[in-house]
Amino acid sequence: MMSMFGTWSLPADGAAKLALALALVVGVLAWRWPSLLLVEGSRRRFLAIASVAAGVLSVAYVSLYLRGGPRIVDATTYWLQGRALSHGDLAWTPLDPTASFRGRFLLYREGSLGGSLGGIFPPGYPLLLAAGFLLGAPMVIGPALAAALVVATYRLALAMCKTGAEDRAISGEDERVARAAALLSVACAALRYHTADTMSHGATALGVAIALEAALRGRATIAWLAVGYVAATRPVSALPIGAVVAALVLRKDRLRSLLGLAPGVLLLLASQRAVTGSWLASSQRMYYALSDGPEGCFRWGFGAGTGCLFEHGDFVRTRLPHGYGIVEALGTTARRLHHHLLDVASFEPLALLVLVPALKKHRAAYAASALVGLHVLAYAPFYFDGDYPGGGARFFADVLPIEHALVAVGVALLARAAKERALHAVLALSLLGFAVHAVHLHRELRDRDGGRPMFEPDVLAQASLKQGLVFVDTDHGFALGHDPARTPADGIVVARRREDDRDRLLFERLDRPPTYWYRLEPSGPVLTPWAPPELGPVLRFEAEAEWPVRSQSGGFAVPAWTHACASGRRALVLTPADGTIPATATFEIPVPEAGTYELSLQVSAGRTPGATTIKEGPARGGLSIAEERIDWVNPETCATVEPRTVTLEPPRVVVTFEATGGPIGLDAVRLRSLGSR
Repeated sequence: MMSMFGTWSLPADGAAKLALALALVVGVLAWRWPSLLLVEGSRRRFLAIASVAAGVLSVAYVSLYLRGGPRIVDATTYWLQGRALSHGDLAWTPLDPTASFRGRFLLYREGSLGGSLGGIFPPGYPLLLAAGFLLGAPMVIGPALAAALVVATYRLALAMCKTGAEDRAISGEDERVARAAALLSVACAALRYHTADTMSHGATALGVAIALEAALRGRATIAWLAVGYVAATRPVSALPIGAVVAALVLRKDRLRSLLGLAPGVLLLLASQRAVTGSWLASSQRMYYALSDGPEGCFRWGFGAGTGCLFEHGDFVRTRLPHGYGIVEALGTTARRLHHHLLDVASFEPLALLVLVPALKKHRAAYAASALVGLHVLAYAPFYFDGDYPGGGARFFADVLPIEHALVAVGVALLARAAKERALHAVLALSLLGFAVHAVHLHRELRDRDGGRPMFEPDVLAQASLKQGLVFVDTDHGFALGHDPARTPADGIVVARRREDDRDRLLFERLDRPPTYWYRLEPSGPVLTPWAPPELGPVLRFEAEAEWPVRSQSGGFAVPAWTHACASGRRALVLTPADGTIPATATFEIPVPEAGTYELSLQVSAGRTPGATTIKEGPARGGLSIAEERIDWVNPETCATVEPRTVTLEPPRVVVTFEATGGPIGLDAVRLRSLGSR
């Protein structure tokens, strides 16, 4: 049943049926034995059972809804960064041609030793994944975080009760409240996702919970260590918890406890230095400066031009046609909160219990409530919702443990005469909410993007493939399969299939190893022996394979759909920000050997949806290579520009692409050898 309040139905799968059964059991316990879950048994035994249950449920989530591995592209990039970090690498040197190893969410910069490549996300969570890779089980990190979150939520709720012990409404109820908060963590479907897929929010939530609990107990050094880890994992999320911790401990403790921030902050700075070449540069901002537009589109702030037209194009065109201002920020925040209501306890009305402790003037809840509010405000200046099925309002997932503690305290404050039954009822409603309501979003996540990970090592294992070269077609598949430390002699090299002569050049440079093509068909993954076509007299290099470009100014260059006459109907489209000022982008083209070449260009009419350009006459394109420059007028469909003769040196040549007056599409660069030197 569909409605304005989401999808509701009878339990739709086995997990939903189990949740319904557990909801009924908890309901019976609330009526007949209300103290069984919340009072009886030792604390240690309760935490052991609850934390193991959370970990097992996260493992089950991997199987049932992720179908075996990371799913969204962010998660796969974290996976690649974790694998690289297990080798001690925050960034690494890619093989030539570099376009076979570059792509979405990877930042490449030229260097004296062949250039470096690194993921754009902060290193805190990849550091944990690296430990998993070293153990041979990276997917175990999420369930371990799930178990730790149960303990952290319990301790946080206990600390809130102890700090607010003067409140008679919960006097002597601290154990019941803490256990209820821990059980809400176990039952939270959003946390099951964030401790199953390889996203950083589960680790961030753990750091935030530890920091607040330590600050409430006056343990300043531990609190700042946790804040430092959050800074190394999700820097924006460190701002609100840092402010709350400062308010709680700086008046009581010496400033030397701030040294606890150092490990996390130094790790973040070292990562930025390795990836960007600068200690203080942001890898994400630098990536979007090279991969998207308009200039400065990816930022934490307001104004015209906020919002990247390639990565978030549909969202920007629909929601931000005039830029990002206060009204747009309110809309973005409202949409996040709407999704987050379901994240807290799988049934939207239960999330309102988060507000109760502050309204009841519970002293310890002020810090927790302030943290939640500040966290919401901290993300208000960022334009993109970031919400998706299963993951929910992921930017707010970092404070879910705090909200679970607040819900438990709130129920205890409201139900003065029947606290145990009320706490059971909330837990039962949370389980019921997943069974008949929230489960549908997790099923939607399960079925998207082919319904499974875009690279599965088991497929290679079943083919007894232990060495060689494997080409993949997707950014997700590349990030999941690529290991920067591997060569065909000691393992499997996973590379991007570019459908041009780069594929053959890589094959030759790796000394023609056993080569396969991994692709995802509607029926499932397929691994077939495959050899790139032999090099012909004319080498063809797709221009869009060089995205993100090495540099761009006055506009932006992105892969875009164009006319059917273009190969794959796609081209690298350079769009000027102003029709009177040329836009430029630089990228590289492989050169197999030194010599003289006849160079020709396949160009197409440029189309960049959502971009506006002030046009002054017909759009014109230009390309500079070596000492030659080629100019052309934007064609109505496609055209081949008159060839030029150039002298080139291996392994690559940098070209400068230019557009004036409107978007220009560059489909491919062709090189025909006229003789080697």
